[in-house]
Amino acid sequence: MAEVIAGLVIPETAAVAEATRHVQEMTSPLIYHHSRRVFLFSLIHAQKLGVEPDPELLYLAAIFHDTGLLTPFSEAEQRFEVDGADHARKFLSDQGFSTSAAETVWTAIALHTTPGIPDRMGPEIATTQLGVLTDVLGFGLDGLDHDQLDEILAVHPRGDFKNEFLRAYVDGLKNRPETTNGTVNSDVLEHFIPGFRRVTTVERVVGSPWPS
Repeated sequence: MAEVIAGLVIPETAAVAEATRHVQEMTSPLIYHHSRRVFLFSLIHAQKLGVEPDPELLYLAAIFHDTGLLTPFSEAEQRFEVDGADHARKFLSDQGFSTSAAETVWTAIALHTTPGIPDRMGPEIATTQLGVLTDVLGFGLDGLDHDQLDEILAVHPRGDFKNEFLRAYVDGLKNRPETTNGTVNSDVLEHFIPGFRRVTTVERVVGSPWPS
């Protein structure tokens, strides 16, 4: 029987079960509960928008979206979003998903911190970002049904989420600070790491090798 939380159905597939087990084992309870809440909030946004994302792909995007914060995660020094996206794409490929499905999940994860683009793309990509925005920044929180929200938080509690998430965020980025250039991640390091200062776009333009 499929798992149902607050009237929202967790897809009952072998890939979902394996991904859930995998993420529970490789990440912290903080990231696991956050990722599951992101999926549930993404479903709620999909309902409000009248769009129908593939629930299995949406779940896989949500459950893997922050796995790139693990340190070390891969041998490549790259944005944590891309790290997580690469890992998810490999998982989908190993599970026999189509290239198109794997690319959809890859894109949803790679763009989940990028403003202004995901909402113009497919429903899995758009609603993944909306779910992230709700859980991290409280986007649309005042429009959620209180009973539904209470049930979600009973199953996947937030605890001291704000502080714990920021610590996990910094821990996942502090050893690869250059990968945050030009992203929303740079100000996190600038806030928490003494002496770190992000390179501005103005500095990059003015300091380029062009004479004018």
